[in-house]
Amino acid sequence: MSFNLSALAYKNIRRKFFRSMAIAAAVMVVAATLFSVTTVMDSVETSLARGTKRLGADVMVVPAASESKAMASLLAGEPSTYYMDRGIEEKIRKIEGVKKVAGQLYLKTATYKCCSTGDMFIVGFEPDNDFTITPWLSESLKKPIAPREAILGRSIPAYTTGSSFQVFGKVITIIGLLEATGMQFIDNALYMPIDSFKGMVETSDNGTFNIFDRINNEISAILVQTDPEYAPRRVAIFIESRIEGVKAIVSEDVTASVRKQLFTLLKSILSITVILWIMSVLLISVVFSMIVNERQRELGLLRALGAKKRDIFKLIIAEAAVLSMAGGLIGVSLGGLFLYLFRGQVKAALNVPYMWPQPLNLVLLVLICLCASLLTGTLAALYPALKSMRMEPYAAIRGGE
Repeated sequence: MSFNLSALAYKNIRRKFFRSMAIAAAVMVVAATLFSVTTVMDSVETSLARGTKRLGADVMVVPAASESKAMASLLAGEPSTYYMDRGIEEKIRKIEGVKKVAGQLYLKTATYKCCSTGDMFIVGFEPDNDFTITPWLSESLKKPIAPREAILGRSIPAYTTGSSFQVFGKVITIIGLLEATGMQFIDNALYMPIDSFKGMVETSDNGTFNIFDRINNEISAILVQTDPEYAPRRVAIFIESRIEGVKAIVSEDVTASVRKQLFTLLKSILSITVILWIMSVLLISVVFSMIVNERQRELGLLRALGAKKRDIFKLIIAEAAVLSMAGGLIGVSLGGLFLYLFRGQVKAALNVPYMWPQPLNLVLLVLICLCASLLTGTLAALYPALKSMRMEPYAAIRGGE
């Protein structure tokens, strides 16, 4: 005699609906937590990989007194302005192990009459030396970038290619957009040739002044690409030992710092997830043990009607699998919805680069979480299922009366 185990499992789940939902809910909590944590970890890793690659530099040289500001800009996207003598750029070119050098100059707009953009971070760069910005345009430029033209970060939705607006008394036209990186320092900035700063005038309560006159011989940061034969940390040591008043920040160290910060935070969350998983396994195991005891007569009748031991085992495991997958699907959906709706708050709380995972990575994370959910339920139901197999038909029927 053949048995439709799927139909039986479905009927049993519906018959004890609230208990079934409790089992699914236990798996749901684990799946939602696991998906949220792994997605955040993957998001940060993706952002770091793309961001440091987009930065394009092995070493970033900034004023020694502004190291903390530079790190805050890179990691948390906090716009900061700091300056040093522009002559340092030429000195760095002559240092052993330096392959390419590109200077950048930072400004911040304000909500004065001078600017129609509101508060925006502006990065001045050198188009002739640049190896960090133009290679990462979403579409290649049709012509060299000229003064009064700019490139925009992906996280500023108010303007698109062809848009124009006023910045410090000059009309700037957007000619390109950068790919998203998840690093606010890169995504929330306006990139202009340093020569565009000439003639820019700010009007404030203290009067009117030419911005370029103040920063004509200054630079904010110098991005360095090292020779492949030289380790970036070694080149950084050369720079700091030969040039006073600067700090050479190695891109690898920035990544390591973020990973350390993230690991410390997520370590406790993962510990909670493991505890939740163990509790869920124990809870589901206890519930299925109760189910097997309550259904002794039913299981005995199935055996008496010709069901084999493995059929009884499969029936219990099938019920656990269905409830686990349902809980897993709901948990992953809720976890994803939470991260999407509160992505701004999550980014602010972590204070590290964050962007949504790539589609392939996201699918892989969903599959991992669903497999973990399935494993949770089937592992928890394994002992009760084995116990049900060993029941003798007659004893089970009498025991269930």
